[in-house]
Amino acid sequence: MNQEDYDPEEAYEADSGAGEDAEATRRDADDAESSRASRGWWDGNADEYQNEHGAFLGDDRFVWGPEGLDEAEAALLGPAESLKDKDVLEIGAGAAQCSRWLAARGARPVALDLSHRQLQHALRIGGSDVPGVRLVEADAGKLPFRDASFDLACSAYGAVPFVADPVNVMREVHRVLRPGGRWVFSVTHPIRWAFPDEPGTEGLSVAASYFDRTPYVEQDEQGRAVYVEHHRTLGDRVRDVVAGGFRLVDLVEPEWPSWNTQEWGGWSPLRGNLIPGTAIFVCERD
Repeated sequence: MNQEDYDPEEAYEADSGAGEDAEATRRDADDAESSRASRGWWDGNADEYQNEHGAFLGDDRFVWGPEGLDEAEAALLGPAESLKDKDVLEIGAGAAQCSRWLAARGARPVALDLSHRQLQHALRIGGSDVPGVRLVEADAGKLPFRDASFDLACSAYGAVPFVADPVNVMREVHRVLRPGGRWVFSVTHPIRWAFPDEPGTEGLSVAASYFDRTPYVEQDEQGRAVYVEHHRTLGDRVRDVVAGGFRLVDLVEPEWPSWNTQEWGGWSPLRGNLIPGTAIFVCERD
């Protein structure tokens, strides 16, 4: 990816109608609409996101979610010493913080993201290039790599929650992984969809059906989606993994650590001590 002049606000407005008040609703959104909305939203909000969460994420730290579970501690991709010389694909990489951590351990990571602006933040953090990390702008549902190109794949809240067809993403990841490869991804824990997305006590009472899979959509005055997130139950996620050709070897639900006092959207110590906020799926390609 080459760094170039880019106005994220202009691009966001052109793609998604930003600048108008978005209406939150629940309605169907197909893959094309979801992808278009995600690209526009992340291009338009990457600056704010990195400003707000950059300190927590670090420049070269691998964090699986708002709880702060660190790959250095969890070793879900394998022991740190085993990462050396491994080809690793990070999907929904944002500013490539996780990939930078992987590179520091001798891996050869590729940081892929749909958002041009997010990848520009990767360049900002890493300078004119990102040592040891290759940046690629592409859709997770259409991975621009040959079959069996990677030893490992990972995604920390990237892509999977925002696509209408997660099985297609699973199959694409399966295609580009070598036999024996591991695929680890984290998403909002499905149980959170039954509760209001609030960090305080108002977020502790069930307000919706856990079984309602209707996507959450924010749309402009013309009805165009500017943000889309898709809900799948825990069972759905497991079936998606299996349908994609993987074997599920672990499902991690991080507990809220005592050191983490921050609130991040609907995540907070109050809620984190009572209900899970993140689900991490550890999968392998036979």
